[in-house]
Amino acid sequence: MKKPPRGVIPPMTTPFRRDGEIDLKLVAPQVDWLIGAGAHGLAAGGSTGEGHVLDHEEYRDLIAATVEAAKSRVPIIAGVIVDSTRDAIRRGKLVRDAKVAALQVTPVHYLFRPDDDSMVEHFRAITAETGMPVIIYNVVPWTYLSPKLLTRIMTEVPMVIGVKQSAGDLKLFADLMMMAPNKLIYSAVDALMYPSYVLGAHGSIAAILSAAPHASVELWDAVRAGDHKKALGLHQKLLVLWNAAVSDNLPACTRYAQSLQGLPQTWSRAPMPSATSAQQSAIKAALNDLNALGTKSHAAE
Repeated sequence: MKKPPRGVIPPMTTPFRRDGEIDLKLVAPQVDWLIGAGAHGLAAGGSTGEGHVLDHEEYRDLIAATVEAAKSRVPIIAGVIVDSTRDAIRRGKLVRDAKVAALQVTPVHYLFRPDDDSMVEHFRAITAETGMPVIIYNVVPWTYLSPKLLTRIMTEVPMVIGVKQSAGDLKLFADLMMMAPNKLIYSAVDALMYPSYVLGAHGSIAAILSAAPHASVELWDAVRAGDHKKALGLHQKLLVLWNAAVSDNLPACTRYAQSLQGLPQTWSRAPMPSATSAQQSAIKAALNDLNALGTKSHAAE
């Protein structure tokens, strides 16, 4: 098991065929492309990868294919998006021997929110039963965990090693960074990667990284080098791309952006719709402004 990485960690799209089945042969091209862009790690089976629609066997096979394709070049984080402690434990056990660096786990989120004590016990049980480190994926609006509760969970359950902090409230991100200075805090505030890094984020796991990995790595490097003029310029261009892609079909828009940059065309699993014509035009223009369209596109015109 590798140490969870810091830096830019793109959440991969899952390569579904038009009929909705996974084409595992297309995992390796995406892994190679993202690593070639400078990614410091990869996440599979998360929300960008539509992990919520995968059955157990598909999930196991996807993570195994990702680890195999990575060939130990970067650590892999395995997403877990389920609605019970039992199911989260089962998924963790399915990939326990796959040499992933950590599980990225959402709080239980179907309609009913567990109370705070139950939320702590949920993460305690996952780490105890799987023996694996966990990163909380704090994303679900009606189960959104406060910095206070996140810090409590990480304090009481030491194998919860960090948080992927999503949504757009940078104040909550800043509070969490201050309250949990010894934990790994990753930004999933796609529109605000630049200020997240300035605030001290240990890295990022967010769809924008998969849509524009080269520029995303450049942004991370620019902030670390203190080149804020370059970083601000990249932030502004990435924000245009984010505004073009963010929607209820974000995974489909992300995979369209990838196809424009040379990856084979894939589809989202029904009923998620493909990127609309308007989305496609806006995404293509934003990527062109980022000088990301140097490779031949496999996307349908």
